Amino acid sequence: MDLIARIHHHFSESVQMKLDAMEVLAEPIALAGERMAQCLLSDGKILSCGNGGSAADAQHFSSELLNRFEMERPGLAAMALTTDSSTLTSIANDYDFERIFSKQVLALGQPGDVLLAISTSGNSKNVISAMNAAHEREMTVIALTGKQGGGMTDAMGEGDILICAPCDKTARIQEIHLLAIHCLCDAIDCLLLGVEP
Repeated sequence: MDLIARIHHHFSESVQMKLDAMEVLAEPIALAGERMAQCLLSDGKILSCGNGGSAADAQHFSSELLNRFEMERPGLAAMALTTDSSTLTSIANDYDFERIFSKQVLALGQPGDVLLAISTSGNSKNVISAMNAAHEREMTVIALTGKQGGGMTDAMGEGDILICAPCDKTARIQEIHLLAIHCLCDAIDCLLLGVEP
């Protein structure tokens, strides 16, 4: 097995997938960044959720807003719904795993807030449930997915924004998601701080 060749393949494939995705995703990412900035300017907040690697992405996004991204600024109102183990386990135990995010959205979400819903397959039942709860609370959903969007595309509401990585490999989707998250953070900072993109 030639590991060097495999590593070269991973790098090359990742670069090509990102270039292909750029053409498809630039517009929805820009729209999502604008929507998030409007939410924050209106004293709203951004909730985020996902499972596994997508949970890490949800936490990464909220930490970049709460602390800072690349420029000094006050913290911005963002919260990952993946971090409170007592809340997650009590909901999963008392109800079921599908409701671990939706119950939090119903409790914390307000009209005008944004939910960043992340799933590489687009079929995570608890993320789709969170999207439905966000609509109930009159929130906008930004759906970050891949593999043609899965069930999340059917859960999209009017005014929601779909950012669907145009590939099927989970690793490549996650790499595109991370780049999209950094683009969202940069867009928010540019729009809020008046910095030219």
